[in-house]
Amino acid sequence: MGLINNRQACSSGLISEYSAARPRGYGKAMQRTKGIHDLLPKEERGLFDRAWEITRKNHGSDFTFYLPGMIRYGNMRGRYPALSLTGDRCQLQCEHCKGLLLEPMIPAATPEALVGKCLKLARSGHAGLLLSGGSDQRGRLPWEKFVKAISRVKSETGLFISAHCGFLDFETAVALKAAGVDQALIDVMGDEDTARKIYHLDGLHEVVNSLEALSRSELDIVPHIVAGLNYGRMQGEHEALRIIQRFQPSALVMVVLTPLKGTPMARVPPLPPIEVARLIARARVMMPNIPISLGCERPRNKGNELMEALAICAGATRMAVWSQSTLDLVLDLELKSLFQPTCCSVPYREDFSNELSNLQ
Repeated sequence: MGLINNRQACSSGLISEYSAARPRGYGKAMQRTKGIHDLLPKEERGLFDRAWEITRKNHGSDFTFYLPGMIRYGNMRGRYPALSLTGDRCQLQCEHCKGLLLEPMIPAATPEALVGKCLKLARSGHAGLLLSGGSDQRGRLPWEKFVKAISRVKSETGLFISAHCGFLDFETAVALKAAGVDQALIDVMGDEDTARKIYHLDGLHEVVNSLEALSRSELDIVPHIVAGLNYGRMQGEHEALRIIQRFQPSALVMVVLTPLKGTPMARVPPLPPIEVARLIARARVMMPNIPISLGCERPRNKGNELMEALAICAGATRMAVWSQSTLDLVLDLELKSLFQPTCCSVPYREDFSNELSNLQ
């Protein structure tokens, strides 16, 4: 079974069914782990305790691991590729990206190319796809050009479609929903300085207006917060939570600034894992019912395993890509591991999960 621990027997081709753990206090649960509770600052253990109890009460014992994009991990491979509607072109040139995150995406810069590539993906058994691309100088993607193509893809394939929507108006949001987009992924920051200097937007109102447009369109919203986005500093992230809370998202994804070579942030030091965990814990207390994920974009350094462990303790219910020690921790906490080869924004579905078993 490759990455799956030997203590786990197969069920639905993947993992054994564990009886649901009853909700319990965080401190008692942490006694079963490797001293993670002792790593928390004493003055913050109450926050994590509360976040743990809220998570178990509202989300039970399930914890879902995701393998996004077409990432290979051991014997497994993601079945949810990202397609760029602009190829490697981006006018916005955010400070943390400079268009580099577009390079590994599948280019689909014309409606015809998008349809052809999506039909091919559907025939090869993919669960869905992420539509993304570069933005113009207002932070907008060329959605109008592709709406009819997206509608055709949805009607002919039934693929689950996530759209990294950028910053958009109400008419565009309505058009995306009508075309069959299942969820809108949007970056949310919480301060003017980050919106202007990092994202090169006219101001934070561009973000809030986009959230309002998505909410009015009734398209499922999955906000993403990039922790440490302002040159490795936690600046507006906690205010971003308050903004997001107003719009009843279907899920929330926390990603972490990953300094990229070729960007002004290439030498920014990694954010301490406790900073990310604190943000997750506060998100859990503020939004008890929504799934919270530790996303795939995060540094793969010495602190990664600790970040994963603290995220679980802080109330995350999903994680994109994982370490063996985190699988062991989930077992120690008597949580039930689920696996799905999609973006972590996508709700767990057995038909999607079964695709992962076919890749073993």
